[in-house]
Amino acid sequence: MEIVTDDYINPDEVYDKIQKETVGSVVLHYAVVRERTGAQITQTIELQPTGDIAGELKSIADSIRNEWQLEDVLIIRRIGILHVGDIMSLVAVSAPHREDAFDACRHDVENLKQMRTIKKTER
Repeated sequence: MEIVTDDYINPDEVYDKIQKETVGSVVLHYAVVRERTGAQITQTIELQPTGDIAGELKSIADSIRNEWQLEDVLIIRRIGILHVGDIMSLVAVSAPHREDAFDACRHDVENLKQMRTIKKTER
């Protein structure tokens, strides 16, 4: 499942959204707005759509489904203005074995950082 939202990502609700009854591992990664990028202090980040974000997220999710043995994949990507401490994206992967879950999650996280359909502006 891929979700694009301008709403707060509630960590308490994420675990319930991913298939886990038949798996041995669920890996979650939250990308959080941090206060500093190098020497620069960040007050807010604006994430603006510049294309088909949902389509690009689906492509990212499909790429790991073809490479690892997974039960489920969930990607949530925020848009709008976010503040320090806000969750800007989430990747959740469930798999029968932890190696697949960790490797697939890391792969998706790296691909989220390279998205072409979203513009990130730090203030």
